[in-house]
Amino acid sequence: MSIWWSLHLRREAASVPLARRFLLGTMETAGVDPDISFDLSVALSEACANAVEHGGERTALGEPGDTGYGRPAADSGQYRVTAYLDGEKCRIEVSDSGPGFPARRALRPAAPSEQQHTWPGLPARDAEAESGRGLDLIQQLSDHVQFGNRPGHGAVVRFDKVLKWREGALLTV
Repeated sequence: MSIWWSLHLRREAASVPLARRFLLGTMETAGVDPDISFDLSVALSEACANAVEHGGERTALGEPGDTGYGRPAADSGQYRVTAYLDGEKCRIEVSDSGPGFPARRALRPAAPSEQQHTWPGLPARDAEAESGRGLDLIQQLSDHVQFGNRPGHGAVVRFDKVLKWREGALLTV
């Protein structure tokens, strides 16, 4: 058995705990191990917070030659969260309508000696900075992560985690 759901949420701070509670409720009902549920809910909260903060800056093209700095895109006030619990894996995807990630964004594992990740094309993040650590946290809490752009449609963050089940869970493999 599997569960799939999708939420279309406004880019408002109140939507972040709503998405988190929805995920936690689904996982609790299905019988997912609480530690796994917690990790995924924190990662989801980070992805949603990024969509709320950065997911609507892109603008629609108005006239030929327009560079996209005109009117706001029609869907810039919302973002989407989709979750799949299927067998031994949960996949979560958060997509927005913002400008997307910088063109040269690429994931790479940190070398053991590194204290922080650096991303090609982006300045190194300060460990004491108040922002910029959410994507690193998502990567640490998940088994597999993809950050990407949907051409002309914004950013997408997709992450997976292998599930563990409580004794007597409803949705076991």
